[in-house]
Amino acid sequence: MTASTANYLWSLGDVLGQGATASVYKARNKRTGQQVAVKVFNHLSYSRPYEVQMREFEMLRRLNHNNIITLFSVEELSNKQKVLVMEYCSGGSLLSLLEEPENAFGLPETEFLIVLQCVAHGMNHLRENGVVHRDIKPGNIMRQVGEDGRSVYKLTDFGAARELEDDEKFVSIYGTEEYLHPDMYERAVLRKPQHKTYGVSVDLWSIGVTFYHAATGSLPFTPYGGPRRNKPTMYKITKEKPVGAISGVQKVNDGPIEWSYHLPNSCLLSKGLRGQLVPVLAGILEADQEKCWTFDQFFSATTEILQRVSVYLFSLQQATAHLYTHTHICTGVGLEQQHFLFLGHDLSLGGSMKVVNFPSTSPSQPLFLLSRTPETHAGLPFKERKTHTHINNKNTLGLVYQYLRIVRSLHTHRELFLHGYYSYIENLPVYAGGIREFQTRLEHLHIELANHSENLAEDNSIQKMEVLLGKIMAIHQQYRKDRLTGKLAYNDEQIHKFEKIHLSSHIKRVKVLFREECLQKYGDLLASASTWSSLLHEMQCRLSDFGNFSRGLMGDLEMCEERQNKVFSEL
Repeated sequence: MTASTANYLWSLGDVLGQGATASVYKARNKRTGQQVAVKVFNHLSYSRPYEVQMREFEMLRRLNHNNIITLFSVEELSNKQKVLVMEYCSGGSLLSLLEEPENAFGLPETEFLIVLQCVAHGMNHLRENGVVHRDIKPGNIMRQVGEDGRSVYKLTDFGAARELEDDEKFVSIYGTEEYLHPDMYERAVLRKPQHKTYGVSVDLWSIGVTFYHAATGSLPFTPYGGPRRNKPTMYKITKEKPVGAISGVQKVNDGPIEWSYHLPNSCLLSKGLRGQLVPVLAGILEADQEKCWTFDQFFSATTEILQRVSVYLFSLQQATAHLYTHTHICTGVGLEQQHFLFLGHDLSLGGSMKVVNFPSTSPSQPLFLLSRTPETHAGLPFKERKTHTHINNKNTLGLVYQYLRIVRSLHTHRELFLHGYYSYIENLPVYAGGIREFQTRLEHLHIELANHSENLAEDNSIQKMEVLLGKIMAIHQQYRKDRLTGKLAYNDEQIHKFEKIHLSSHIKRVKVLFREECLQKYGDLLASASTWSSLLHEMQCRLSDFGNFSRGLMGDLEMCEERQNKVFSEL
């Protein structure tokens, strides 16, 4: 079946989203074929006061910003029902992106920063126009994909929005449970009578929950059984959250709340960015409206994050990091002990050197950090999670994607370790190779590096993991078809059981591959690197002493020469 207005046509099967008062469809312009999104209001929407019905139309007409959905026109169906004609975002919503298995542990850092930028800029435009949205959530943030493949996120669904200045309050209730400010949650969800008013900070709370969800793939506040099944505890968690905490999880029925003041290691954000983001989350995820950050504080902090320049660094004692803060905070290597290499050469970074003057770096071409003192090799922080093979467990596929991501990261780190130590050796003073004792040690070290390089070249762990992921994805796709079918025939039921066995086998193989091949090879390299680091540090110290001794001799010789010349001149 189809529906249409004077200028647009759509199939009732092309549903993009549905709400209590309206449905959104993908439509086309009858004359040009341009794709648009049309919001069709149902009969329930007309039971609202007229000024509430018109609010969304007027709001969208006033707003004009790249990070806010564009309203093209307002048309009518044959029965006079209003239809909003808006721009169509081909990338779906932020929620649909987060529901993809590869994003089960949050968005990659580059994509998260785009979300941060777009939402902050869109919200800034709302505040400049005195508008409070009141229903910020991933489902109301649409994703447009530009010609260059870069995402642009846009705020949408202004049905709950209204005009409100920073010092004004409102009493009506809107919003979605999981993203709702605790005071509004108490009244809207728990139905407890209260006489509170609400300010613009309710949007900040929703933004905080949305950013945490985008960064980690999970909601920050989760009672046992889930937010929708355990509403009293959900309210308790959000209302009694300690100052500075950014998440609270109850893992056992009636058990304690486990508070966290940090983002989990499983999220894909670098240590530097996490350190900048956590204070923002702590500031806006504050139930007390008097203690909550203002929008000015929020915009100032997010602007500072977005203006920082990313510097890719690989420490031979730590792991790759994006620098949004001082190097010693990310790596634990003191400023006076830092020695940098870039493209195989020494790089001097003075304390007053601006970051914009740093060489351009990338994950595959980072700065290498060497410590002038022995350091313990930390490796990657990783805690293996439990996996289940239950067919309804949506996290299984996400966990396998996480395993694959870590395997790729370990492979990259092995490459960088070898590259870094080759550069380290090449940058020893040229006379090191002429010292017999050092020459023998360096020859052995070159042999070990060559052996590890050969092992790395022959390593096919990533390809094996990708094949297993493909098989697991195929089984999950079959499971989805089976669920849509309902009751299965006998033969199909037997196939379903066999696939369940295969799924369990594939997941076990993923774990074995990860532990016995990937981690083992990475651990072997770390052990060797620890020995190399000690050896090269010892050589560096002795060469430094030798250099100082040589310079002392040269000084003595120069002094003797001066005296000799003086004697000759007096003859």
